[in-house]
Amino acid sequence: MTLLLAGDIGGTKTILRLVEASEKPLLRTIYEERYRSGDFLDLVPIVQQFLLKANTPTPQKACFAIAGPVVNHTAKLTNLVWFLDAERLQQELGISQVSLINDFTAVGYGILGLDKQDVLTLQPGKLNVESPIAIIGAGTGLGQGFLIKQGDSYQIFPSEGGHTDFAPRTELEFQLLKYLLDKHDIQRVSVERVVSGMGVVAIYQFLRDRKIAAESPEIAQIVRIWEQEAGRQEKSVDPGAVIGKAALEKSDRLSEQTMQLFVEVYGAEAGNLALKLLPYGGLYIAGGIAPKILPLIQQDRFMLNFTQKGRMRPLLEDIPVYVILNQEVGLIGAAICATRLSPNTIQ
Repeated sequence: MTLLLAGDIGGTKTILRLVEASEKPLLRTIYEERYRSGDFLDLVPIVQQFLLKANTPTPQKACFAIAGPVVNHTAKLTNLVWFLDAERLQQELGISQVSLINDFTAVGYGILGLDKQDVLTLQPGKLNVESPIAIIGAGTGLGQGFLIKQGDSYQIFPSEGGHTDFAPRTELEFQLLKYLLDKHDIQRVSVERVVSGMGVVAIYQFLRDRKIAAESPEIAQIVRIWEQEAGRQEKSVDPGAVIGKAALEKSDRLSEQTMQLFVEVYGAEAGNLALKLLPYGGLYIAGGIAPKILPLIQQDRFMLNFTQKGRMRPLLEDIPVYVILNQEVGLIGAAICATRLSPNTIQ
């Protein structure tokens, strides 16, 4: 048996999981804790506190999924003053092997450890296990990545595809693009600015300011508080979640129209990624938003916009499309990555 430490490290929260791995490999969770990242100056004291409370031997290997780019075994978190270095973590924590990986790389590994009940099929397609696997996930931002089959395993590649240009297709979407350019005085709009948690709010503000539908006093107040707190690292309200909930409940017309446009653009961007990779191994929708608005994703609008690519439509109709329901897929992936660490190497 090998003792592994998996971590999901974000600007808001840090989740650590101690895992026991057998030769199968079978991963069994021994202990897990969540921490507020901002309460600590570095990752080291969190891990030390975690291991002390777990009361187990020091793990042989550790893999930490980081919400941000990892370069030369180092990572600087966007919303924290933390600077993480794999070699320093090895030394200060006394763990023989430490790996830092991008959070979407972790999702890629995690897909390999999901069970049938962890995913929902939107389109069965024609599965080809030798083909690439694609990942797209809207949450705080818009993550993208892909997996390539190599022998009996896969190599996982992160991507910054969420920062490509937002490509409007309809008159309303062109108006949204101009609205965002003018509002933020910028030269370009990334697709992440529309397909993400902040994108939900941006679409709501656009439709509100265009007086597409009346604004409810309750949601208006939450959005105003959020707007007043612009620039703060932590906000007291989450208007995106409130708008999504109101759309699901059909209690607010403006929220319904917001989420309708959001789902259409999300589906279109997933289709763009599918065209670039032709992932007949499956396209997986990750991130925190999709499971929360699952009934809206399951409606026709997402897949209609996914496949609406002119002459390429038949190709996209053959691609299996899944929604990841298990929100711990990143932790699962970090644990799987840890099992693959070679002796005396930093990854």
